[in-house]
Amino acid sequence: MTTNKWKSAGLPRRTVLGGMAAAGAAAFMPRRIHAQEQITLRWWSPQSSPEQLAAYETQIANFEALHENVSVVFERTSDEGYAPQLAAAFASGDVPNVVTHLPSFAVSNYWRNDLVEPFNDVIEMIGPDKFYEGVNRIYEIDDGQYAGTSIGNSAANVIWLRTDLMEQAGIDKNPRTWDELLSACQAMQGGGIYGAPLPYGRNSMTSLVFIGVIHQAGGMVFSPDLDVAIDSQETRDALEFYRAMREYCPPGATNYSWGESLTAFVSGATATGLYTGRVLTNVAAQNPSIADHITCDYYPTISEEVEPWTFNDFPSVFIPKDAQNMEATKQFAAFLFDPEGYIQQLHAAPGHVLPVLKTIAEDPAYLDNEIIEKYREEVDLMSEAAANGYNLGWESPEHQPNTRAGEVVNSGVIAEMVQRVVLNDENVDEVLGETASRIEEIMAG
Repeated sequence: MTTNKWKSAGLPRRTVLGGMAAAGAAAFMPRRIHAQEQITLRWWSPQSSPEQLAAYETQIANFEALHENVSVVFERTSDEGYAPQLAAAFASGDVPNVVTHLPSFAVSNYWRNDLVEPFNDVIEMIGPDKFYEGVNRIYEIDDGQYAGTSIGNSAANVIWLRTDLMEQAGIDKNPRTWDELLSACQAMQGGGIYGAPLPYGRNSMTSLVFIGVIHQAGGMVFSPDLDVAIDSQETRDALEFYRAMREYCPPGATNYSWGESLTAFVSGATATGLYTGRVLTNVAAQNPSIADHITCDYYPTISEEVEPWTFNDFPSVFIPKDAQNMEATKQFAAFLFDPEGYIQQLHAAPGHVLPVLKTIAEDPAYLDNEIIEKYREEVDLMSEAAANGYNLGWESPEHQPNTRAGEVVNSGVIAEMVQRVVLNDENVDEVLGETASRIEEIMAG
């Protein structure tokens, strides 16, 4: 596996205990790690923007300052490629110590295959009472056993709106229903600006976004008992809506994934967007001329009777079961929530990954951020949406945890269904029947 590595040994080393106290005191006091020789911990994550890397440097430097015999090395993975990378690592036994920012359903899948170390000790080190209520529920796959925890929350499918274009088009309220969204996109499209940057490629974004669209139609992919339920009228309605939106999306949307969709809105090429709060940082850095003319809201649904459904992938932190130096590994995993480094990590893209600790969300150091201050209403809305969000691993409070959700997403079967019906105009009944059968095969193993 090819990785990019850096190590923060050259950074200034502060006294970590003093730093923790100044930042508001972490919930735990790590024990010094005693060993006869130097040990190295490996940290994997697909999140590696320059600002995030700077935060990781702080977290690593602070931990190494407390444990002089421990070195931590960060290694980049890929949003689209983490599954084969981790599969190779698990197969070889050469696993990282800590993995962060993968969706919760991926962790569930690894837990089911006995590849993940229980995270209970780490949660105790952090302080269970510091978490928002229920934030760890999605990781309690077996009663009393946690496969990991969230490094943050995300509201991945809120709708972003250009308020200046809405005003020019005479639109006086945010679209609440699909019909209102279609009308708004039609009214704002023109002059080189498209209505929306929805993805239509055979990739995970199309799968994950369309799972949300099914729920926004009032449907579900699985029943609460995990029977396949995708072959429904609600899915047909979702596909028809997605077909109707295609004319308001750029031609390149047939290959869009997360990066292309984000860039389309941030650059001003589309009047609406669909993404997390990373939009805020990117607009400030790349297109500040629209910074005073953007807001977000829950993504519209088929009717006002259907409640919004927010996709939260619950960006995770977990420990592979075969990781070396387990005591040091657990201490480092807990240390990722130390206020100084954790707040810097959250500030790397304000609103993109939202805090999971109440103590952090209320910390003046977290609130003291230009983007969070400017867009406080948007950040609050995303925080509320994410806290009440779901994903395919847990579609509703009535659903059992779905430990095969990651396999369904990674198979591409849902994105392929979208392409076959929306782009290729294949018979919807045949495609839905075949899609349901393929998902049933995945669930059967």
